Amino acid sequence: MGKRNPNGYGSVTKLKGNRSKPWIIKVTQYDADGNGRQVPLDYAATEEEANIILAKYNHNPWNIDRKNITLADLYNQWSKIKKPKLGTSLQYSLQAAYKHCSKLYGMKYINIKSFDMQDAIDGVFSYSSQTHMKNLWGHLDDFAFERDIIDKKYSSIISVSAVPPDKQARTPFTDKQIEDLWKHRGETGADFMLLYLYTGFRLVELLGMKKDQVNLNELYFQSGVKTAAGKGRIVPIHSRIQPIVIELMDQPGNYLIAEDGKRIPKTRFYKIWKETLALIGIDPEDDTKTPHATRHTVETRLDNAHANKKCIDLIIGHKSKDIGNRVYNHKTLEQLRATIELLK
Repeated sequence: MGKRNPNGYGSVTKLKGNRSKPWIIKVTQYDADGNGRQVPLDYAATEEEANIILAKYNHNPWNIDRKNITLADLYNQWSKIKKPKLGTSLQYSLQAAYKHCSKLYGMKYINIKSFDMQDAIDGVFSYSSQTHMKNLWGHLDDFAFERDIIDKKYSSIISVSAVPPDKQARTPFTDKQIEDLWKHRGETGADFMLLYLYTGFRLVELLGMKKDQVNLNELYFQSGVKTAAGKGRIVPIHSRIQPIVIELMDQPGNYLIAEDGKRIPKTRFYKIWKETLALIGIDPEDDTKTPHATRHTVETRLDNAHANKKCIDLIIGHKSKDIGNRVYNHKTLEQLRATIELLK
């Protein structure tokens, strides 16, 4: 019995019948969900020649017939080499964008032109999704160009739809919409959305928050990413969401927002978010009612309640524009707590 190749290495087998090249070389390719299947790479006259071809492929897959590299092949290699170097939020966005390109997965990348890229973009309603798709095509083109798969970057001439006039402004959630949301208290999506509407955290901040960042004794969260002003900031737990936080802390797992004890992937969270929007009569495809809109809602509601500007900045994680206010006006936890409680 011959030596077995390691998982993912590929295989060499002999075909039946009288053939000039009876040895087939197969390699593993992956789809968008990471499921692998073996596909033919090449054929050889002898087993030795076939094993040499397979060895060369595994040494550098790009040395074998670049013209046959498909979009799925390119994306999978890009995901291993380039994607890990990007920020977590951007990785999620580009991963979601790739799912909108499914009809092109099997197409040879060298044959994908600007028309194909644009057609995929135009088939998506959401402006933000279109933007992420254009960004993804740019990353893939750069990667393909580096490896001499293409000699022209068609992503440079594609575009996204103009933002509709009614989508341009950031629109906060209304008091009526928040009131309707409280009627669904106890439902997973509604509880998650209420957390955002009473904290002002960014999507990734709350979605990635671990339970050890929640202080139930002094009732505050400590989290924050992206900016110096946002990192490590303290946000008091509003009295209305304290029961929600306590319930989530009692659930299994290390993350505050979890499903079956595990951190919820961003794509799954967006699905829950859209389902919750529908519960309170908001179009799930309304680009103005994203998780980011909750930050604008918190900021707007606190401002309307005449909250201290410094306290708003500290809660939201913004750098104060006024230098004196930024440097000298230190706020205590109780002052921040009084401010967050202005969210009636």
